Amino acid sequence: MDRLAHKVAIVTGSGTRSTNVTGVGMATAKLFASHGASVLIVDMNESAAKITEKAIHDAGGQASIFIGDVAKESVCKELVKTAVARYGKLDILMNSVAIGGPGTVTEISEDFWDRVLDVDLKSMVFISKYAVPEMARGGGGSIINISSVDGIRAAMTRNIPYAAAKGGMISVTRAMAVHHGRENIRVNCIAPGMLHSSMTEAVDDRKREIRRKLAPLGTEGRAEDIAMAATFLASEEARWITGVLLPVDAGLMAAGPQSLLNNILEDYEYK
Repeated sequence: MDRLAHKVAIVTGSGTRSTNVTGVGMATAKLFASHGASVLIVDMNESAAKITEKAIHDAGGQASIFIGDVAKESVCKELVKTAVARYGKLDILMNSVAIGGPGTVTEISEDFWDRVLDVDLKSMVFISKYAVPEMARGGGGSIINISSVDGIRAAMTRNIPYAAAKGGMISVTRAMAVHHGRENIRVNCIAPGMLHSSMTEAVDDRKREIRRKLAPLGTEGRAEDIAMAATFLASEEARWITGVLLPVDAGLMAAGPQSLLNNILEDYEYK
């Protein structure tokens, strides 16, 4: 079923640097294209973007590449302009680009703080700045922002810049949904839980076991789990949904502290 037939989508951070595990951006770009959307693959790395482009073309989909650093407003403006020039309109924006931000407040540097906030949060705001008028001209659209459970629950990991950026995305999502609802622009946010994706590829087996045990379902997620949720939010099936924060997390956010502890201990003899 072509749920996104004749739609035009921008997906940021949709190249891949891994030969083993798919990232959220790549998985979403591929799924959008498989449902009929024309996709602008946005990434800083041309080689990474070409891998996604080839995967989409090999599957019979439509996609092209835009290379640039989305931390700069001028690049945000140009990528929206490019999508409209190539495909004639803009219907869907998926803000999925992200870099990690390890460190407590006593460990981070100013330069690193600025870079994480610029890439993860500022890009979402300034791409949306130029995407919203184009969507409004076309009669509406869907913006999907990829946050994290780190933006909801304190100290999931020691990553103050990342947590700040992802928490900010949630607040901005809700504000944008209110500000642009009358333009028929829906703005929603997905909060992934413990995924095994290209961003967490280096996590060792011991930590992966703990990550699996945290949530009630007892499994890690895949990038494709987020892509499926994003495809729903991008489609007309979600026509009456806006301003929503959707955890896709195996129930992690539903579990209280004692539940989290019990889930970790459940398979150990000393429980």
